[in-house]
Amino acid sequence: MKLYRDFASQEEIDAHYNMLGNVADPDATIAAWAERSTAVVARLDCRLDLRYGPTLAEYCDVFPAGAGAPLHLFIHGGYWRRFSARDHAFVVPQLVAAGLTTVTVNYALCPTVSLDEIVRQVRAAIAWAYTRGAELGADPHRLTISGHSAGGHLVAMALATDWPGEYGLPADVIKGGVAISGLYDLGFLPYCYVQPKVQATWDQVRRLSPLWHLPASAPPLLVAVGGDETDEFRRQSREFHGAWAQAGLPGSYLEPPGKHHLTVLEELERPESELCRALVHLAHGRQ
Repeated sequence: MKLYRDFASQEEIDAHYNMLGNVADPDATIAAWAERSTAVVARLDCRLDLRYGPTLAEYCDVFPAGAGAPLHLFIHGGYWRRFSARDHAFVVPQLVAAGLTTVTVNYALCPTVSLDEIVRQVRAAIAWAYTRGAELGADPHRLTISGHSAGGHLVAMALATDWPGEYGLPADVIKGGVAISGLYDLGFLPYCYVQPKVQATWDQVRRLSPLWHLPASAPPLLVAVGGDETDEFRRQSREFHGAWAQAGLPGSYLEPPGKHHLTVLEELERPESELCRALVHLAHGRQ
């Protein structure tokens, strides 16, 4: 019996959806991220712990790039159950140097909250940033978003939001998105090793799979995934980009060669990388 696609066992699914399974010493890489992030917070001008919601987890860290700079929000990953915005400050310096006021978004984690609540919190953070952007010294009318892994999923969900109907905001509140190594068909989740933490229901799988809920209109979306990531992570990105393009929505696809699930995000630390340049061009409205 097949559980998901052609996979008949959890072991098969886990082999493709354990994004760190083909990464040498991921703990050392993640520890280095934390060290670099701590150094960034100490070095850069920043406003920490700005609340966009009532709970302690609902905060943003803001790194200004100058008066009237475009506003860019970064949404971290961790399979919806790990990490924080503060752990990902290492992606910020090159974005600020490129003239983007950068906001790292924190959210509560599973199983303390549900996937639905995480989606809601990220949408609330975007609405907060738009309404508060001018107070932050940035231009909220040039707001873009990016996210990695679970954050890529949350980027796609944000682009499918009914902003006028649910938040009373312009339909084009988001001017562009970058989804890095995201997950767009959640059908694997109930059979995956992260399910005890995420506790996804079949109703959530249907409602929160961006592949099955493409918006009628959307800003440009760059879908990126590392060339050395697992077959399923690359398939998810390729399939989502294909469906996005088939629906007539603007966007592009990027698969940096030789990059696995962690090193693809580190491309944002390299201003000369194709991914970093593409994100900056999108945020400045050059695509």
